[in-house]
Amino acid sequence: MSYHDGKGTILSHILPSENDSVLRWRCPPISARVCTCMDAYETIATKLDVRDFDSKKAVPKEIKQKVLDAARLTGSGMNSQHWRFILVQDPKNLKQLADDSTTGQWVGGANFAVIVLTDPKLAFHGIDAGRAVQDMQITAWSSGVASRLYTGFNEQKMRKDYAIPANLEVTIAVGFGYPAKKITGKRKNRKPLDEIGYFEKYGSKLDASRIA
Repeated sequence: MSYHDGKGTILSHILPSENDSVLRWRCPPISARVCTCMDAYETIATKLDVRDFDSKKAVPKEIKQKVLDAARLTGSGMNSQHWRFILVQDPKNLKQLADDSTTGQWVGGANFAVIVLTDPKLAFHGIDAGRAVQDMQITAWSSGVASRLYTGFNEQKMRKDYAIPANLEVTIAVGFGYPAKKITGKRKNRKPLDEIGYFEKYGSKLDASRIA
């Protein structure tokens, strides 16, 4: 099965592994695709948070499914898999999602969004939500789909509008879509590693020459 960017560009192939019940992803040969698939590091290195999306370019169904499956495949504390994911793609519901937000009104312009719910009784529920969101965002960006997350909600309205049960916490919402402007991520405002990393113990400057 192939995934496309909406213009016929082959993005990736899905192939069976030795275990037929498991699927692994592999980029097709260069001759079979117009664009070059990003590897995991390149995807992370160039991903930027985007709040302005191209309203005229829809994200294909196959990419949405791939993004959701990345969330499903993410690890969780004690393999509890306690999170739940609500796909929002109807423009009316996206507008409602924006109205129900205190920090993410921009989500009304996204092509689709995912609301992440977690079990607050589990001490690691927030970490698990972050892990799933990062995997969704990286998966999306590997196909050229940008995203941004927010955590500010009118909880009462969210529960009413999206039928969220009382036992689950509204943890994160993520908006996805093709960026309105071309982005490369080549100029990220990030601190250098030797400013935030240490060697063997805190305070010992991480010098690349000391890494074995």
